[in-house]
Amino acid sequence: MSREIRTVVDGMSFTECPRWHDDRLWFVDFYTHRVLSAREDGSDLRTELEIPAQPSGIGWLPDGRLLAVSARDRRILRREADGSVVTHADLSGKVPAQLNDMVVDSSTGRAWVGNFGFDLMGGAPVAPTTVFRVDPDGSVTAAADDLWFPNGSVVAGGTLLVDETFGNRISAFDIHDDGSLGPRRDWASFGSLPTSSDLETVLGGQLVVAPDGCSPTLDTEGCLWVADALGGRAVRVREGGEIVDSVEPGTGVYACGLGGADGRTLYLCTAPDFLEHNRRDAREAAVLATTVDVPSA
Repeated sequence: MSREIRTVVDGMSFTECPRWHDDRLWFVDFYTHRVLSAREDGSDLRTELEIPAQPSGIGWLPDGRLLAVSARDRRILRREADGSVVTHADLSGKVPAQLNDMVVDSSTGRAWVGNFGFDLMGGAPVAPTTVFRVDPDGSVTAAADDLWFPNGSVVAGGTLLVDETFGNRISAFDIHDDGSLGPRRDWASFGSLPTSSDLETVLGGQLVVAPDGCSPTLDTEGCLWVADALGGRAVRVREGGEIVDSVEPGTGVYACGLGGADGRTLYLCTAPDFLEHNRRDAREAAVLATTVDVPSA
């Protein structure tokens, strides 16, 4: 389907994690180390938080306090009501690589956060890793393992969905009352797990869809918009793996999210590629937007 795609914010280094909160678009910019927010059209751009060790996933506790991933020192930060910033959780002794995206359950305050599992930018062998649960008191618990680059995630009712960028799949877990997770199952499968640990081999042809950042909510028909990190598109996926719609802006898409006043604006975090040595000093990334038919749930 052909859609008008508009620029909301440009001149960024590498944008990620678009979230609609308090009638504003929130997102992060990796290499300028900022959590930002703007009005729906991109005006009134504000720096909400600076994170020297590189921001990633963001979310909010039930009382409105902001949580933000500090990726390279493997912490989750919390912005207090008075604006001060404290460590909410320290995962530095638990994860093998930098932290990645995060989803926060706004009803319970539980956060689920992934990590790379290996040195992606250094070309290390591809390896599975663990998603951790961070409770409202900051305690950290291993929640699910053997996940292939756990990335964008969604809490949908009593279910946690996790995009596995190097796994060709979106995994689902029942969330028990105590926050523990049931067994992994496929919510959507696009292909087989990688058969090689060589990064170039995996990137060169073993990924059918590389699900990256996704909308933090399903839409009202139960579908999920998710970025395809290697396909230059955002795809709308139905449970089971059928792709029922896509948006291709002509550049790389690494995260997306539904928002806007009517829930029908799909925000796209775009850049020419995801390589740190290309993106760190460039300002070619943007947040784009288009209008979709089915709103966020």
